[in-house]
Amino acid sequence: MAIETLYDKDGSLDALKGKIVAVLGYGSQGHAHAQNLRDSGVKVIVANRKESANGKLAIEHGFDPMPVADAVQQADLVVIALPDEVQPEVYVKDIAPNLKAGKSLVFTHGFNIHFKTIDPPKDVNVIMVAPKGPGHTVRWEYERGGGVPCLMAIHQDATGDARDLTLAYAIGVGGGKGGTLVTSFKDECETDLFGEQVVLCGGLSESIKKGFEVLTEAGYPPELAYFEVCHELELIINLIKRGGLDYMRYSISNTAEFGDYYTGPKICNDDTKKRMEAALKHIQDGSFAKAFRDDYANGFKWFKAQRAENAGHPVESIGKELRRMMPWLKPVEM
Repeated sequence: MAIETLYDKDGSLDALKGKIVAVLGYGSQGHAHAQNLRDSGVKVIVANRKESANGKLAIEHGFDPMPVADAVQQADLVVIALPDEVQPEVYVKDIAPNLKAGKSLVFTHGFNIHFKTIDPPKDVNVIMVAPKGPGHTVRWEYERGGGVPCLMAIHQDATGDARDLTLAYAIGVGGGKGGTLVTSFKDECETDLFGEQVVLCGGLSESIKKGFEVLTEAGYPPELAYFEVCHELELIINLIKRGGLDYMRYSISNTAEFGDYYTGPKICNDDTKKRMEAALKHIQDGSFAKAFRDDYANGFKWFKAQRAENAGHPVESIGKELRRMMPWLKPVEM
């Protein structure tokens, strides 16, 4: 059964008329949602520390950042665009005491609702609009007249019009142009975590590092190794985005396509699939969420150690040198 997909023609911004939307957090998603909604004609306020980098950016963009509690008191829709790990404590301290019946909590990711680290009262709407792209892309696509596809879900409909509100919000951030897929908090959360861990971030990062190590340990120059296992990824990914695996294979050489079929299944095989299934189970049963929350409670010691260790990998140092040779990439150094 095909998933329900909605566009601008299927709804309107009417449900948001006369309402105030408070965006809590002006980070990756927050800055994009706030600006896109405002440009769509919605009344938007922002909660963020004024003295922080994101707070200063919000001021630069024409907002007047305020404390979370004040924003929640004023708003009809409260958008929780804060990092997953800090949401529960902010919810208990500043959001819950200021929620009133009939308000709407809007999430951009299902983590804290699905894993029950936030438990809203029954008299508020609990909805989600999750753009399938980083915040900068959400903003950029909106500015050029398009929109990043979104996922929308309704966990709790206290007012009877939660679907209209959710679709209006999705249209306001650009999802009505890219297409808004109707799903659940559970499916969004679990597939998102799986994609990040197994393919998009975890799987890809480890594949890059291991490929780089194999080539350099075999005596090949690190510069060549970087280009082959990292730099050219964008070319392949862009082909896949435009036309899928078939178009990518059509666009590359016969030698590359033959190697795809010949060697690919030797690298990613049934044993790999079993490990992927185990990773999915780890997500579904809450083990990953518990590990994440436990490490956060411990000051993110393991997380910070991994970040430091990975920053020191040779593929990062050689990549930094090579990117400096290509200023048209607008290279970023962390």
